[in-house]
Amino acid sequence: MDCARQCVTIRDVHRLRRGHWYCFVFMVLSFATPLASPLPADDLSLPSEAIQALDKIYGNDPDAAIPIARSLQHSEPDHPLGYFLEAEALWWKRYCAACEIKYGMVEAWKQSKEPGDEAFLRIADKEIDTAEVRLARSETAEMHVYAGIGYDLKARIYALRSENRNVARVGVKGRAEMLRALELDPQMADASAVLGIYNYYVDTLSPMVKLLRIFMGIPGGSKENGVKQLQVGVDRGVLMAVDARFILARALRQYDQKYEQALSAGEPLGVRYPNNPIFLLLLGNLNAELGRNANAAQYFRRALQSPGPDSVCTARIHDVALAFLASLYQK
Repeated sequence: MDCARQCVTIRDVHRLRRGHWYCFVFMVLSFATPLASPLPADDLSLPSEAIQALDKIYGNDPDAAIPIARSLQHSEPDHPLGYFLEAEALWWKRYCAACEIKYGMVEAWKQSKEPGDEAFLRIADKEIDTAEVRLARSETAEMHVYAGIGYDLKARIYALRSENRNVARVGVKGRAEMLRALELDPQMADASAVLGIYNYYVDTLSPMVKLLRIFMGIPGGSKENGVKQLQVGVDRGVLMAVDARFILARALRQYDQKYEQALSAGEPLGVRYPNNPIFLLLLGNLNAELGRNANAAQYFRRALQSPGPDSVCTARIHDVALAFLASLYQK
């Protein structure tokens, strides 16, 4: 793996920070061929309490989602849903706290180990463990998706901590879970979304890294297929719909500079969750790239006017929004 890293150009190092190196490691280590015959799968559905918790998370109040998640954990301790919801809530708090502006883009660029990381990892492990217990009793695509998302959540934290070996370790397990989920149920949109991330980012690697991939016998991917799979997650995902839309908009911005398409992908987030400053910053960022400074300024001001209960997140949003506004008036 050290040899592979030496083959990445300086430009790629910048591009692959905060999880984009993870995508390459994920590609190298996680190719697996599913075994065994497909079995009937259960559709993935959510109770009303879970939908409420997700709305709290994406509506800029993830702290309010945590008691709901823990109530579900108490009522159904052997189901992964409650643990997924708590981990998702904690992830958005962590993402917000790591946001900075680099290369003209707002992203979770800050690499650090934080005191709350271990609690997050324990919750993600609990999601994985409960899914695996159920899989041992009866294999379903739904439980593979829960397990795979648990590994994905761990990978996000490890990426923010620059722990690439741990990212690779959980990445191989997570992708295998999603491949098996799709073998059991080809219509499982949440699994398609996660694999779409893989396919998209594999195609963003430099020619030198792609050559290394060929010599290692690792299959490639394409941004075109990745976008289609992410769109499946956007349109039909249950657990990953918002994440898929957010990731799609950011990827189109960062790697293809398709700002108009990225804006079209991201705007529904601002409509459905108008008080989420993370979404507002992204939309302002995209409008600024398109030269629509008046629209961008409106989004940045709205972000400033959308404080949440998390003081750390609010402080980061404040700093980023003010920096963006200052940059608009310097042009």
